[in-house]
Amino acid sequence: MVKSEMKSVVHIIGGGLAGSEAAWALAQAGVPVIVHEMRGVKGTEAHKTDQLAELVCSNSFRSDDWQYNAVGLLHAELREAGSLIMAAADAHQVPAGGALAVDREAFADMVTAHLMAHPLVTVVREEISGLPPADWDSVIVAAGPLASPALSEAVHGLTGQDSLAFFDAIAPIVHADSINMDVAWKQSRYDKPGPGGDTAAYINCPLSEDQYHAFITALLAAEKTEFKDWETGEIDTKTPYFEACLPIEVMAARGPETLRFGPMKPVGLTNPHPGAHQPYAVVQLRQDNALGTLYNMVGFQTKMKYGAQTDVFRMIPGLEDAAFARLGGIHRNTFLNSPQVLDAELRLKAMPRLRFAGQITGVEGYVESAAMGLLAGRFAAAERLGQPIMPPPPTTALGGLIGHITGGFLTGPKAKFQPMNINYGLLPPMDAPKRDAEGNKLKGPERTRAKKKLMSERALTDIKAWLSQSRVPLPV
Repeated sequence: MVKSEMKSVVHIIGGGLAGSEAAWALAQAGVPVIVHEMRGVKGTEAHKTDQLAELVCSNSFRSDDWQYNAVGLLHAELREAGSLIMAAADAHQVPAGGALAVDREAFADMVTAHLMAHPLVTVVREEISGLPPADWDSVIVAAGPLASPALSEAVHGLTGQDSLAFFDAIAPIVHADSINMDVAWKQSRYDKPGPGGDTAAYINCPLSEDQYHAFITALLAAEKTEFKDWETGEIDTKTPYFEACLPIEVMAARGPETLRFGPMKPVGLTNPHPGAHQPYAVVQLRQDNALGTLYNMVGFQTKMKYGAQTDVFRMIPGLEDAAFARLGGIHRNTFLNSPQVLDAELRLKAMPRLRFAGQITGVEGYVESAAMGLLAGRFAAAERLGQPIMPPPPTTALGGLIGHITGGFLTGPKAKFQPMNINYGLLPPMDAPKRDAEGNKLKGPERTRAKKKLMSERALTDIKAWLSQSRVPLPV
């Protein structure tokens, strides 16, 4: 284990999205960093490589629309703050309609190369078992939801708080040349162009009403991975899944039409094949790598056992002969009861030399995890440089996220902390405009969109002002 004598060094445990972003923010501010990453000497149940910032569940960073979508707004704020994660995503995007999806291998390669080449960053391949050494006076724990049991147990012993946990699922990836394009077709929903301008970013597999109901029946009957500590054999009776990443069989168990109004909704698509009818349901696949040789099944996270997956998914028209580069899976994620155990600077109240970042803090999603890494890195840099620590304004996406995990939005004795993606509900509201620029009266969804745009414009103005006032140098 590396033990640096440099008092100025900051140690980061974990080289995922949050750890990589934190390391970049610190190093670019002139603060030396040691990143301790156990992959390379010890793997996890979800990761496949030893690259930094490996993407596990999906290759999508979700919507890139900063005016009308909260995660797109978070993208924009991170770009303003010099995010390495966003720079790598922008450099290696693949077609995905209105979403920002990336070639996951090229993305991780770029993040790894930038950090390994930085003169102030040292990457050490080792597992940190238990609490960091006492002489590490500034540590960012970005070990993620799959932190080693020893480290998780040590933190639990410090806080006296029960760790909360939920199960997260992974969607399968299909070889593109095994998809039957005589049945499937390429089109983005509503022909919406993505960041790269493409309007045909998805492969669509149509199902008739009979095919859909046969698929649902087989899906519910398929053999599943069970978690004996949580389940009693009934689907979704006790297992705490993250609601935004539910296994498809859990959604299907809620009603036969649930998937048709979720990931299999048939709206905004037109089957171009001769004689084709409007599909009753559609399965979409999104490009997963720059070569266009791999596609992942959108929204098809699953806990079916491997043999059952191939049988059930090959019932989908267009996937009759599908070859799978990766089958779906499920793993347990753990997060802190952050409002109780962390302060406003992401420090552990019981041991302030430890900061936490990433999904373990109770944010959900790649971009949100990176955002917490960026903030933890900036806070630690300010502390090292003897500068005041300034939290981002609550009117921004960054401010809304840190407000959520530090308890700003929890009220009442029965309030329960749960992981959350960025959303406009985490930002102070604004009055929706009643008329558009031409004086026309706005109603319903139009007013909602106009309100989101106002909130996004306010957020970008405020984040730029916050960054200009901060003395921590921005990454270049």
